[in-house]
Amino acid sequence: MAHEHHHEQKCYSHEHEHQHKQQHHEHECCEHERHHEHEHGHDHEHHHHEHEDSLKSQIIKIVIAVALLVAAVIIEKRCDLPTWQLLLVYLIPYLFIGFNTLKEAAEGLAHGEAFNEHFLMSIATIGALCIGFLPNAETQFPEAVFVMLFFQVGELFESYAEGKSRESIAHLMDIRPDVANVERNGKVESINPEQVEVAETIIIKPGEKVPLDGIVIEGNTSLNTVALTGESVPREIVEGDEVISGCINLSGVIKVRTTKSFGESTVSKIINLVENATESKSKSETFISRFARVYTPIVVFAAIAFALLPPLFSGNFAGVFPIWLYRALMFLVVSCPCALVISVPLTFFGGIGGASRKGILVKGSNYMDVLAKVGTVVFDKTGTLTHGRFEVTAVHPGTCDEHQLLHLAAHVEHFSTHPIGAALRDAFPDEANDGCRISEVEEIAGHGIRAKVDDKIVCVGNTKMMDSIGAMWHDCHHVGTIIHVAIDGEYAGHIVINDKIKEDSAEAIAALKSLGISRTVMLTGDRKEVGEDVAQKLGLSEYHAELLPADKVQYVEQLLHEKQEGRFLAFVGDGINDAPGLARADVGIAMGGLGSDAAIEAADVVLMDDQPSKIAIAIRIARRTLSIAKQNVWFAIGVKVAVLVLAAFGIATMWMAVFADVGVTVLAVFNSMRALKV
Repeated sequence: MAHEHHHEQKCYSHEHEHQHKQQHHEHECCEHERHHEHEHGHDHEHHHHEHEDSLKSQIIKIVIAVALLVAAVIIEKRCDLPTWQLLLVYLIPYLFIGFNTLKEAAEGLAHGEAFNEHFLMSIATIGALCIGFLPNAETQFPEAVFVMLFFQVGELFESYAEGKSRESIAHLMDIRPDVANVERNGKVESINPEQVEVAETIIIKPGEKVPLDGIVIEGNTSLNTVALTGESVPREIVEGDEVISGCINLSGVIKVRTTKSFGESTVSKIINLVENATESKSKSETFISRFARVYTPIVVFAAIAFALLPPLFSGNFAGVFPIWLYRALMFLVVSCPCALVISVPLTFFGGIGGASRKGILVKGSNYMDVLAKVGTVVFDKTGTLTHGRFEVTAVHPGTCDEHQLLHLAAHVEHFSTHPIGAALRDAFPDEANDGCRISEVEEIAGHGIRAKVDDKIVCVGNTKMMDSIGAMWHDCHHVGTIIHVAIDGEYAGHIVINDKIKEDSAEAIAALKSLGISRTVMLTGDRKEVGEDVAQKLGLSEYHAELLPADKVQYVEQLLHEKQEGRFLAFVGDGINDAPGLARADVGIAMGGLGSDAAIEAADVVLMDDQPSKIAIAIRIARRTLSIAKQNVWFAIGVKVAVLVLAAFGIATMWMAVFADVGVTVLAVFNSMRALKV
């Protein structure tokens, strides 16, 4: 593979080069996983320094070549040398700067891959060196050296830009933890995170990275999650909270019981996602790679025809052949699609890197294409637009006060594993220490729970329970789950429990509408009135409630049929039951921070911090990336066509041809780098 890559053209088979680099990169990463994490840091730094050194040596080489070219021009002006001696003078800077290009071209020929960038540059420059030996022709020695020199400048800019893009994605590698401090047999051992098993206890001190996903069993702290989520505000963590690998512990010492092995942990998954992101090429990218393979031979044969046919029909072949040969050589230089083949993949690579800095992981550049053209966004409700956690939103007492109503309900629900029980306990946290005696706890399926609190019989449940004990209940004007409470058979009031809407859900819907996405749909398994309430509060265009997971997929299918031509459908979800919908949509977006593994696996885009407002940011980044790629395509084609027309009429010079190829490439590469900035 290494040998194959060596003869691969820089430009025309840029696709191959990308794959090679990527395989090299993936290979490195597998190695990283096998070695100690500390080595990873050195390795990463080593590659960074290697890249910097190669850039420095390229710059030094270009500076020396410029000095040699200037010296050759001075010799030509001062000394009246015959053409062959002048050729020898110019061959020094030409071979110094062009040796690698000529070598790549020769290797390409040897492997039957003649039509590459290096081959075109070699033919054009060797032709320019030889043209002066034809009758009535002027020498083009400085132009030949300059084309080769400028080609190297273009390559320098490309490798600089590619290094920048790699760096932007490599910042994710910094989240890889170095060591895990595990408590084993009463001692603390520092070991590789890969050797820690599930359900072991690890200790994380301030300043250390969280090595594996787990639950805090002792201590509290604040975590810096910026590398994972792009969120700069530290997250407060207390006992019982979940922590994910890759965050940095800022303040306190915490003990964590691990819930996943290293290979399954968040940090490993993210790194794998990003490393594989460049595998799935975007439509524009694959089109340009295919286009280059067909286009190059056409250009070479067109140039041959350009050099031979007009002189043949002119009646003065020897007289006009040098003129048309020069134009054909110019045609070759201009028509290299180098700017397209380099800048388009680079733009998508930059876009993916820029999005990852915002905590948005796009699994491939083809999803950038789709994201930019999204016309319908379908949301799951629980865990996506809402927190998926029940909490008490209203207390309406009857015969007792609010405090007592909550106090008794929390006591009765003390042993319940139901989320409603947890919500009542959270609303009255002091119930465990107030000395009340709870006895005769009885759970009645489909009704609720009855228990004796001190000497009172308290029933907490639904309307069926109230009817069964003859308590005169009344309904509530609030939307949500209504929990009725009776004390000694007498109705005491009710408590409203709801799934809390995320703080930025309304903002997310508004942002999507401002981007011209008019159809926002919510699918939920919840009751109709709950769905309607959430849809109204958030300003969604439609909702469908009381759905089973299979129903959700049916709705996604239906919406896919109804979408506009050229527009795509995005599905946003977080749970295991959302995985089929995520996989079926044109682009699946998973809430990654606390989302299920199945959802993250099935999705094409992962939002690391569970914020729905990031969807609009992802679409904006995708649109900008696509528009930069289009600018490069049109700019490159426009300039090339203009210079080719001028060349056909004999107005263009070799300097113009050089600008139309290398100059345009350099400008397109610089433009591509804007995709990194978000």
